[in-house]
Amino acid sequence: MIPHPRQIRAFLAVARLGSFTRAAAEVHLSQPALTVQIRQLEEGLGVRLFDRDKRQVRLTAAGRSLLAPLERVLVDLDAVLNTSQDLAALRRGKVVLATLPSVAAGLLPQAMRHFQDLHPGVEVVVLDVVAEMVVQLVKSETAEFGLGTRLTPDRAVTVDDFLIDRLWAFYPDGHSLERVPTLSVPEVAAFPLILTGRNSSVRVLFERALARQNLEIRIAGEANYMSTALGMVRAGLGVAVLPASAAEAGSVAGIAARPIQASWLTRRIGIIRRAGCGLSPAAERFVEVLRQTAAGEPLRYFALADAKAK
Repeated sequence: MIPHPRQIRAFLAVARLGSFTRAAAEVHLSQPALTVQIRQLEEGLGVRLFDRDKRQVRLTAAGRSLLAPLERVLVDLDAVLNTSQDLAALRRGKVVLATLPSVAAGLLPQAMRHFQDLHPGVEVVVLDVVAEMVVQLVKSETAEFGLGTRLTPDRAVTVDDFLIDRLWAFYPDGHSLERVPTLSVPEVAAFPLILTGRNSSVRVLFERALARQNLEIRIAGEANYMSTALGMVRAGLGVAVLPASAAEAGSVAGIAARPIQASWLTRRIGIIRRAGCGLSPAAERFVEVLRQTAAGEPLRYFALADAKAK
């Protein structure tokens, strides 16, 4: 039997004070109740812990042998209790989340600032990766939750819709696209393109749009980071197809940007969790702050999503 903390506290009080009466007062029990605690501990351990007579209470040999181990057990139990209380009260803890770079560049830092003002003892770790890796990091439990797009159905995760963004074309100032009243997919595809990696949600979304219209393209460059893609645009290598929020990921000096007018170039960004698994108190609270931040501040490049997709 595993001793109950109340029994250990009763035993240690009697051992230290040498009196059932004084020990009962210290642990806020009646003397008969304290006696019951000691008897239950002895029965559970299978040894007698004290020798008693009318004048004194003494530890038995077994009691002396168990004194230090039970003191350590109580210290460890107290540490577990204190840690669990701190975690529940958000006085300490750690939140690890995986996110698309487009979210990491703008909205997320604002939410982190609000969260850390409220809970300075909780560490927030951000892994900014492409959409495919967001899901993988959540499934492998490397990240507790993710902010991303599920590219294909996956029963291992659930997705609560959070944000909506659109794909824009980024091109150098003075580019001929400036004279086009409304940008369409064919008009953008006519120029050498700078695209994100093949496992990114932006690339998948744009390639699906190309397939809808049976369009072929010439790729001038690929980049994993939006700031790199913008640098290629600035160097005149081509037109980049990126989320609108790329404007927050790097310098846009000398670069113009406009939305590509196609309904299927709208991207839904959700809060991704492992199916059937709850979040820690700290992660749950961070999600609340994230939603409050999105709802309470002007969103330049995103729109809030109301529906839920599972």
